[in-house]
Amino acid sequence: MTKFAEHAAAALEGISDGATILIGGFGAAGQPVELIDALIDTGATNLTVVNNNAGNGDVGLARLIQLGRVKKIICSFPRQFDSWHFDEKYRAGEIELEVVPQGNLAERIRAAGAGIGAFYTHTGYGTMLAEGKETREIDGRPYVLEFPISADFALIKAQTSDRLGNLQYRKTARNFGPIMASAAKQTIVQVSEIVETGEMDPENVVTPCIYVDTVVQINPQNGAES
Repeated sequence: MTKFAEHAAAALEGISDGATILIGGFGAAGQPVELIDALIDTGATNLTVVNNNAGNGDVGLARLIQLGRVKKIICSFPRQFDSWHFDEKYRAGEIELEVVPQGNLAERIRAAGAGIGAFYTHTGYGTMLAEGKETREIDGRPYVLEFPISADFALIKAQTSDRLGNLQYRKTARNFGPIMASAAKQTIVQVSEIVETGEMDPENVVTPCIYVDTVVQINPQNGAES
């Protein structure tokens, strides 16, 4: 049964040092900023974070990195014009980086949720990203063996949850949320609204409640929990 937390801090109970955390979002779109702020407040450190990039500006994931809480980040785009906190930490040798092509990143997360042990992909073959990895020729084309990415927790953002924890997303804010929800031992979701069970069109449910452990409603107007 999905738990409905009264506030973000309560939703994150149980996250401790050394955890591996999937964090949704494509840049700022769909990033669960309030959950990340609450994660910062827990004091958890030595974290491994999986995200599309390495944070933007001074908030959310960027703030988590700035505070030195992240020991390793697995992402596709570690450097943007506003990823100065990651850049500083990386140049100082204070954060480990694993770069994964975006399609591979999505498929490795999806594979974890689908129970796939590993898969072959042509992406990355012949580059530094394939060094030390098993390769195989299939139908005359070379492929690289990649392994799933699973996590202890997933922090994601959705638009709406019903009372069972079924989720709908808002447009491109959907991005990595659905696959991350299925690839973590515990999935924690911040939503803008909660509706009664039965009000949500089943055809529009993107993430079924079976993948959702905790939901917290965040007021989109002022960021306060409600």
